[in-house]
Amino acid sequence: MADQDVRTTMESGPTELPSLRWDEPPEGPVLVLLDQTRLPAEEVELVCTDVPGLVQAIQTLAVRGAPLLGIAGAYGVALAAARGYDVDEAAALLAGARPTAANLGYGVRLAAGAYRAAVEKGAGTVEAGAVALAAAQELHRADAEGSARMARHGLALLDELLPGGSHRILTHCNTGRLVSGGEGTAFAVALAAHRAGSLRRLWVDETRPLLQGARLTAYEAAGSGMPYSLLSDNAAGSLFAAGEVDAVLIGADRIAADGSVANKVGSYPLAVLAKYHHVPFIVVAPVTTVDLDTPDGASIEVEQRPGHEVTEFTAPQLPGGGWGAGSGLAVAPLGTQAYNPAFDVTPPELVTAIVTEEGVLSPVTGSGLRELCARSRQVTIS
Repeated sequence: MADQDVRTTMESGPTELPSLRWDEPPEGPVLVLLDQTRLPAEEVELVCTDVPGLVQAIQTLAVRGAPLLGIAGAYGVALAAARGYDVDEAAALLAGARPTAANLGYGVRLAAGAYRAAVEKGAGTVEAGAVALAAAQELHRADAEGSARMARHGLALLDELLPGGSHRILTHCNTGRLVSGGEGTAFAVALAAHRAGSLRRLWVDETRPLLQGARLTAYEAAGSGMPYSLLSDNAAGSLFAAGEVDAVLIGADRIAADGSVANKVGSYPLAVLAKYHHVPFIVVAPVTTVDLDTPDGASIEVEQRPGHEVTEFTAPQLPGGGWGAGSGLAVAPLGTQAYNPAFDVTPPELVTAIVTEEGVLSPVTGSGLRELCARSRQVTIS
């Protein structure tokens, strides 16, 4: 179950509520989420008391973004254990909530594996649940640390590719603190450039159909004092043609073994535009987003979203605003069929570099990804 607790409207600006936190009130452990469907109109905390409530929050995008989904999945397993639910059943529900997101499955497997290992060693359910929670908390901490390292690596790459500063960066969807235990992935690199005085302009795609760029990235940019401008997705071509883009920075939801990148739909056209206009196209993501078991882009399962997200326009500030069918303003004739993939896949030959917490990979190759993942495992083990 999930309950909403309205904390504040946005008249006074962002209040820096955490995107996700574990809490233990007297009535039992809960996972508290910043409801991203209500931003930027108001900051609302969503309290999840069980796994079905968390699954619903994931599917409705109340909590979203690759790294944060991994953290949420791990905490979800710990929540199931603490509340006395079947951990294996909870893990299966969570892992299937959004099929394209590699990090979600990673976080679920991490916490569930820790729980099972503790049980096999003779721990009771309470003790094993505490082990699962510790695994989730460690993943949360490591993601924050990894975010800072990605920002450093990404800024160094930008300065190498674009000497002299004054970067004009185009981004798509949302990749800041709302998707991370830290300051994000691609957005964290732009934020680092801003703090270094080398960000001239952050171009923010609105990101149809649910406007994560307009509602969330602009919200984060405004809260950070960054120079930014919002554009409709179909204006990106004219921006490139005018010579106003120095680099494209995006995140990733899954990176296949050959370097193909699945990200929010609309990313692939940006990669094509960047290639034609000789602009670096840079993907920023943690190593946990790399899935070596998915051989290539064609093997990535792309989530298909409900058609009403395209045929209706929904905003949290609209009366009765929500995300279900019939809750928005119709913008297409009744009965219109819609094509609404949540992601598209960019082939590795269009990707200039992949920035991870373990360093930068360029050119993007399957062998390079395997080496990067192996290095990450060695660092983790040590």
